[in-house]
Amino acid sequence: MKLAFIIDPIHQLDPCHDTSVALMEAAQNLGHEIWVTQVNLLTVIESKAWAFLQQVELVPVQLVEGRYLALNPWYKLGARSLISLETMDAVFMRTDPPVNDSYLYATYILDYIDQNKTLVVNSPSGIRDANEKMYALQFTDAIPETIVSADQQFIRKFVEAKGATILKPLGNKAGEGILFLQSGDRNFNSIVELSTLQGRIPVMVQTYLPAAKEGDKRIILLNGEPIGALNRLSSGSDFRNNMATGGTVAQTEITPREQEICTQIAQKLRQDGLIFVGIDVIGGYLTEVNVTSPTGVREIDRLDGTQLGNQVIQWVEQTLNRKKQQ
Repeated sequence: MKLAFIIDPIHQLDPCHDTSVALMEAAQNLGHEIWVTQVNLLTVIESKAWAFLQQVELVPVQLVEGRYLALNPWYKLGARSLISLETMDAVFMRTDPPVNDSYLYATYILDYIDQNKTLVVNSPSGIRDANEKMYALQFTDAIPETIVSADQQFIRKFVEAKGATILKPLGNKAGEGILFLQSGDRNFNSIVELSTLQGRIPVMVQTYLPAAKEGDKRIILLNGEPIGALNRLSSGSDFRNNMATGGTVAQTEITPREQEICTQIAQKLRQDGLIFVGIDVIGGYLTEVNVTSPTGVREIDRLDGTQLGNQVIQWVEQTLNRKKQQ
Protein backbone atom coordinates (compact mmCIF):
# COMPACT_ATOMS: atom_id res chain seq x y z
CA MET A 1 0.00 0.00 0.00
CA LYS A 2 0.91 3.65 -0.40
CA LEU A 3 0.01 5.68 2.69
CA ALA A 4 0.11 9.47 3.02
CA PHE A 5 0.37 11.18 6.41
CA ILE A 6 -0.59 14.83 6.77
CA ILE A 7 1.50 15.88 9.74
CA ASP A 8 3.19 18.86 11.33
CA PRO A 9 6.74 19.42 9.99
CA ILE A 10 8.47 16.09 10.52
CA HIS A 11 11.53 17.63 12.17
CA GLN A 12 9.22 18.88 14.95
CA LEU A 13 7.95 15.39 15.82
CA ASP A 14 9.32 13.36 18.72
CA PRO A 15 9.86 9.81 17.43
CA CYS A 16 9.88 8.45 20.98
CA HIS A 17 6.46 9.90 21.78
CA ASP A 18 4.52 10.84 18.67
CA THR A 19 1.74 8.48 17.62
CA SER A 20 2.06 9.59 13.98
CA VAL A 21 5.61 8.26 13.94
CA ALA A 22 4.45 5.02 15.57
CA LEU A 23 1.84 4.55 12.83
CA MET A 24 4.32 5.34 10.05
CA GLU A 25 6.86 2.93 11.54
CA ALA A 26 4.24 0.19 11.72
CA ALA A 27 3.29 0.76 8.08
CA GLN A 28 6.93 0.66 7.00
CA ASN A 29 7.56 -2.53 9.00
CA LEU A 30 4.57 -4.13 7.27
CA GLY A 31 6.07 -3.34 3.86
CA HIS A 32 4.14 -0.24 2.81
CA GLU A 33 5.30 3.04 1.24
CA ILE A 34 5.13 6.06 3.53
CA TRP A 35 4.63 9.60 2.20
CA VAL A 36 4.33 12.82 4.20
CA THR A 37 2.91 16.27 3.61
CA GLN A 38 1.50 19.26 5.53
CA VAL A 39 -1.80 21.13 5.42
CA ASN A 40 -0.25 24.08 3.59
CA LEU A 41 0.96 21.73 0.83
CA LEU A 42 -2.52 20.49 -0.12
CA THR A 43 -4.20 21.73 -3.28
CA VAL A 44 -7.16 21.10 -5.57
CA ILE A 45 -6.67 20.55 -9.31
CA GLU A 46 -9.65 19.90 -11.56
CA SER A 47 -11.82 19.19 -8.50
CA LYS A 48 -9.43 16.57 -7.11
CA ALA A 49 -7.22 16.72 -4.02
CA TRP A 50 -3.48 16.78 -4.62
CA ALA A 51 -0.49 17.38 -2.38
CA PHE A 52 3.22 18.03 -2.50
CA LEU A 53 4.39 14.73 -1.03
CA GLN A 54 7.75 13.32 0.02
CA GLN A 55 8.45 9.66 0.53
CA VAL A 56 10.02 9.01 3.90
CA GLU A 57 12.19 6.21 5.23
CA LEU A 58 12.27 5.84 9.00
CA VAL A 59 14.83 4.40 11.37
CA PRO A 60 12.57 2.74 13.96
CA VAL A 61 13.05 3.59 17.62
CA GLN A 62 14.39 0.93 19.96
CA LEU A 63 13.01 0.11 23.40
CA VAL A 64 15.97 -0.22 25.75
CA GLU A 65 15.48 -0.78 29.48
CA GLY A 66 12.00 0.67 29.39
CA ARG A 67 12.91 3.76 27.35
CA TYR A 68 12.63 4.51 23.65
CA LEU A 69 15.85 5.53 21.94
CA ALA A 70 16.02 7.16 18.50
CA LEU A 71 18.94 7.73 16.16
CA ASN A 72 19.73 11.20 14.87
CA PRO A 73 18.65 11.58 12.12
CA TRP A 74 15.74 9.18 12.48
CA TYR A 75 14.23 9.78 9.03
CA LYS A 76 15.28 10.34 5.42
CA LEU A 77 13.10 12.33 3.03
CA GLY A 78 12.87 11.88 -0.72
CA ALA A 79 12.27 14.58 -3.31
CA ARG A 80 9.03 16.55 -3.19
CA SER A 81 6.47 15.73 -5.89
CA LEU A 82 2.97 16.96 -6.68
CA ILE A 83 0.80 13.82 -6.55
CA SER A 84 -2.92 13.12 -6.61
CA LEU A 85 -4.03 11.89 -3.20
CA GLU A 86 -6.29 9.38 -4.93
CA THR A 87 -3.15 7.48 -5.95
CA MET A 88 -2.70 6.72 -2.25
CA ASP A 89 -4.46 3.76 -0.67
CA ALA A 90 -5.05 5.71 2.54
CA VAL A 91 -4.51 9.23 3.84
CA PHE A 92 -4.06 9.91 7.56
CA MET A 93 -4.98 13.42 8.74
CA ARG A 94 -2.68 13.82 11.76
CA THR A 95 -2.06 17.57 12.09
CA ASP A 96 -2.21 18.84 15.67
CA PRO A 97 -4.90 21.32 16.75
CA PRO A 98 -5.93 24.08 17.01
CA VAL A 99 -8.63 23.52 14.41
CA ASN A 100 -8.12 26.97 12.89
CA ASP A 101 -8.83 28.29 9.38
CA SER A 102 -5.80 26.49 7.94
CA TYR A 103 -6.92 23.20 9.45
CA LEU A 104 -10.53 23.60 8.33
CA TYR A 105 -9.54 24.51 4.77
CA ALA A 106 -7.39 21.37 4.68
CA THR A 107 -10.45 19.27 5.54
CA TYR A 108 -12.38 20.95 2.72
CA ILE A 109 -9.61 19.97 0.31
CA LEU A 110 -9.67 16.40 1.62
CA ASP A 111 -13.39 16.27 0.79
CA TYR A 112 -12.23 16.09 -2.85
CA ILE A 113 -10.78 12.62 -2.35
CA ASP A 114 -13.02 9.84 -3.62
CA GLN A 115 -13.25 7.58 -0.58
CA ASN A 116 -14.21 4.70 -2.84
CA LYS A 117 -10.62 4.92 -4.07
CA THR A 118 -8.75 6.18 -1.01
CA LEU A 119 -9.53 5.74 2.70
CA VAL A 120 -9.21 8.96 4.74
CA VAL A 121 -8.50 8.58 8.47
CA ASN A 122 -10.29 10.41 10.04
CA SER A 123 -13.14 11.58 7.82
CA PRO A 124 -12.74 15.28 6.95
CA SER A 125 -16.41 15.99 7.66
CA GLY A 126 -16.21 13.95 10.85
CA ILE A 127 -13.30 16.03 12.10
CA ARG A 128 -15.15 19.25 11.30
CA ASP A 129 -18.26 18.10 13.15
CA ALA A 130 -16.44 16.69 16.18
CA ASN A 131 -15.07 19.50 18.30
CA GLU A 132 -13.02 17.54 20.80
CA LYS A 133 -14.74 19.15 23.80
CA MET A 134 -18.29 19.51 22.43
CA TYR A 135 -18.60 16.09 20.78
CA ALA A 136 -18.92 14.34 24.13
CA LEU A 137 -22.03 16.35 25.09
CA GLN A 138 -24.32 14.13 23.01
CA PHE A 139 -23.54 11.17 25.29
CA THR A 140 -25.45 12.51 28.27
CA ASP A 141 -25.23 9.31 30.34
CA ALA A 142 -21.44 9.30 30.07
CA ILE A 143 -20.39 12.88 30.86
CA PRO A 144 -20.12 14.92 34.08
CA GLU A 145 -22.45 17.89 34.59
CA THR A 146 -21.41 20.42 31.95
CA ILE A 147 -22.36 23.79 30.52
CA VAL A 148 -21.05 25.69 27.52
CA SER A 149 -21.47 29.45 27.63
CA ALA A 150 -19.83 32.85 27.17
CA ASP A 151 -22.09 34.52 29.74
CA GLN A 152 -20.22 35.40 32.93
CA GLN A 153 -23.27 35.41 35.21
CA PHE A 154 -24.51 32.08 33.89
CA ILE A 155 -21.07 30.58 34.45
CA ARG A 156 -20.95 32.06 37.96
CA LYS A 157 -24.30 30.49 38.88
CA PHE A 158 -23.11 27.08 37.67
CA VAL A 159 -19.83 27.34 39.59
CA GLU A 160 -21.60 28.50 42.76
CA ALA A 161 -23.97 25.53 42.50
CA LYS A 162 -21.21 22.98 41.91
CA GLY A 163 -18.41 24.39 44.05
CA ALA A 164 -15.29 23.28 42.23
CA THR A 165 -15.28 23.21 38.41
CA ILE A 166 -12.96 22.93 35.43
CA LEU A 167 -13.04 25.57 32.68
CA LYS A 168 -11.90 24.48 29.22
CA PRO A 169 -11.40 26.53 26.05
CA LEU A 170 -13.16 24.74 23.19
CA GLY A 171 -10.33 24.85 20.67
CA ASN A 172 -7.12 24.02 22.54
CA LYS A 173 -5.18 20.79 22.95
CA ALA A 174 -2.92 19.04 25.47
CA GLY A 175 -4.46 20.78 28.48
CA GLU A 176 -3.74 24.28 27.18
CA GLY A 177 -5.81 26.96 28.90
CA ILE A 178 -7.65 24.57 31.23
CA LEU A 179 -8.34 26.24 34.58
CA PHE A 180 -9.56 25.16 38.00
CA LEU A 181 -12.43 27.52 38.83
CA GLN A 182 -14.17 28.17 42.17
CA SER A 183 -16.81 30.76 43.02
CA GLY A 184 -14.75 32.22 45.85
CA ASP A 185 -11.74 32.89 43.64
CA ARG A 186 -10.96 36.62 43.70
CA ASN A 187 -9.79 36.27 40.08
CA PHE A 188 -13.11 34.72 38.96
CA ASN A 189 -14.22 37.64 36.78
CA SER A 190 -10.81 38.05 35.18
CA ILE A 191 -10.52 34.33 34.47
CA VAL A 192 -13.89 34.24 32.72
CA GLU A 193 -13.23 37.50 30.84
CA LEU A 194 -9.89 36.24 29.53
CA SER A 195 -11.18 32.77 28.68
CA THR A 196 -14.28 34.04 26.83
CA LEU A 197 -12.50 37.01 25.22
CA GLN A 198 -14.79 39.40 27.08
CA GLY A 199 -17.87 37.27 26.49
CA ARG A 200 -17.35 36.80 22.75
CA ILE A 201 -16.62 33.05 22.62
CA PRO A 202 -18.08 30.23 24.73
CA VAL A 203 -16.10 27.98 27.03
CA MET A 204 -16.91 24.61 28.59
CA VAL A 205 -17.33 24.40 32.36
CA GLN A 206 -17.57 20.96 33.97
CA THR A 207 -18.09 19.78 37.51
CA TYR A 208 -14.69 18.99 39.00
CA LEU A 209 -14.20 15.25 39.40
CA PRO A 210 -12.17 14.44 42.55
CA ALA A 211 -11.17 11.16 40.87
CA ALA A 212 -8.85 13.28 38.67
CA LYS A 213 -6.31 12.94 41.50
CA GLU A 214 -6.18 9.23 40.64
CA GLY A 215 -5.52 9.95 36.97
CA ASP A 216 -7.02 10.81 33.61
CA LYS A 217 -7.35 7.71 31.46
CA ARG A 218 -6.69 7.83 27.71
CA ILE A 219 -8.37 5.01 25.79
CA ILE A 220 -7.52 4.42 22.13
CA LEU A 221 -10.39 3.26 19.92
CA LEU A 222 -10.08 1.75 16.45
CA ASN A 223 -13.34 1.79 14.48
CA GLY A 224 -15.25 2.11 17.76
CA GLU A 225 -13.43 -0.70 19.59
CA PRO A 226 -10.98 -0.02 22.46
CA ILE A 227 -7.53 -1.41 21.73
CA GLY A 228 -5.45 0.04 24.55
CA ALA A 229 -5.33 2.48 27.45
CA LEU A 230 -2.99 4.34 29.77
CA ASN A 231 -3.45 6.39 32.91
CA ARG A 232 -2.03 9.93 33.02
CA LEU A 233 -1.08 11.31 36.41
CA SER A 234 -0.38 14.87 37.50
CA SER A 235 3.20 15.89 38.19
CA GLY A 236 2.04 17.21 41.55
CA SER A 237 2.74 20.85 40.75
CA ASP A 238 -0.19 21.05 38.29
CA PHE A 239 -3.77 19.78 38.60
CA ARG A 240 -3.75 18.75 34.93
CA ASN A 241 -2.78 15.18 34.04
CA ASN A 242 -1.80 15.77 30.40
CA MET A 243 1.59 14.47 29.29
CA ALA A 244 2.25 17.83 27.64
CA THR A 245 1.97 19.56 31.04
CA GLY A 246 4.49 17.27 32.72
CA GLY A 247 2.19 14.45 33.73
CA THR A 248 3.47 10.89 34.02
CA VAL A 249 1.89 7.72 32.64
CA ALA A 250 1.06 4.40 34.24
CA GLN A 251 -0.24 1.04 33.10
CA THR A 252 -3.98 0.53 33.48
CA GLU A 253 -6.92 -1.62 32.45
CA ILE A 254 -10.26 -0.75 30.86
CA THR A 255 -13.02 -1.10 33.47
CA PRO A 256 -16.54 -2.39 32.77
CA ARG A 257 -17.84 1.20 33.07
CA GLU A 258 -15.26 2.42 30.53
CA GLN A 259 -16.15 -0.44 28.18
CA GLU A 260 -19.78 0.66 28.53
CA ILE A 261 -18.81 4.21 27.50
CA CYS A 262 -16.93 2.88 24.47
CA THR A 263 -20.01 0.87 23.48
CA GLN A 264 -22.23 3.95 23.87
CA ILE A 265 -20.18 6.05 21.48
CA ALA A 266 -19.01 3.38 19.00
CA GLN A 267 -21.91 3.58 16.54
CA LYS A 268 -21.74 7.39 16.36
CA LEU A 269 -17.97 7.31 15.80
CA ARG A 270 -18.37 4.85 12.91
CA GLN A 271 -21.25 6.86 11.47
CA ASP A 272 -19.06 9.99 11.45
CA GLY A 273 -16.03 8.23 9.95
CA LEU A 274 -13.98 8.70 13.13
CA ILE A 275 -11.81 5.62 12.87
CA PHE A 276 -8.81 6.41 15.09
CA VAL A 277 -9.91 8.16 18.28
CA GLY A 278 -8.64 8.77 21.80
CA ILE A 279 -11.18 9.33 24.55
CA ASP A 280 -10.44 10.75 27.99
CA VAL A 281 -12.19 9.28 31.03
CA ILE A 282 -12.00 10.44 34.66
CA GLY A 283 -13.70 8.50 37.42
CA GLY A 284 -16.00 6.73 34.99
CA TYR A 285 -17.01 9.92 33.14
CA LEU A 286 -16.25 10.78 29.52
CA THR A 287 -14.60 14.21 29.38
CA GLU A 288 -13.23 14.52 25.80
CA VAL A 289 -13.22 12.77 22.43
CA ASN A 290 -9.94 13.39 20.60
CA VAL A 291 -10.22 12.99 16.82
CA THR A 292 -7.56 15.23 15.27
CA SER A 293 -4.24 13.64 16.27
CA PRO A 294 -4.87 11.47 19.35
CA THR A 295 -1.71 10.30 21.03
CA GLY A 296 -0.71 7.65 23.56
CA VAL A 297 0.28 4.73 21.33
CA ARG A 298 3.99 4.87 22.18
CA GLU A 299 3.28 4.91 25.90
CA ILE A 300 0.74 2.07 25.76
CA ASP A 301 3.10 -0.07 23.69
CA ARG A 302 5.92 0.56 26.17
CA LEU A 303 3.80 -0.23 29.22
CA ASP A 304 1.83 -3.18 27.84
CA GLY A 305 4.23 -4.68 25.29
CA THR A 306 1.68 -4.16 22.52
CA GLN A 307 2.01 -3.00 18.91
CA LEU A 308 -1.04 -0.81 18.45
CA GLY A 309 0.36 0.74 15.27
CA ASN A 310 0.38 -2.69 13.65
CA GLN A 311 -3.27 -3.19 14.63
CA VAL A 312 -4.24 0.10 13.00
CA ILE A 313 -2.38 -0.56 9.74
CA GLN A 314 -3.67 -4.12 9.56
CA TRP A 315 -7.21 -2.81 10.01
CA VAL A 316 -6.59 -0.45 7.07
CA GLU A 317 -5.30 -3.39 5.00
CA GLN A 318 -8.36 -5.50 5.78
CA THR A 319 -10.77 -2.63 5.13
CA LEU A 320 -9.25 -1.87 1.74
CA ASN A 321 -9.22 -5.56 0.81
CA ARG A 322 -12.92 -5.81 1.62
CA LYS A 323 -13.63 -2.77 -0.57
CA LYS A 324 -11.79 -4.34 -3.49
CA GLN A 325 -13.85 -7.52 -3.17
CA GLN A 326 -17.17 -5.65 -3.22
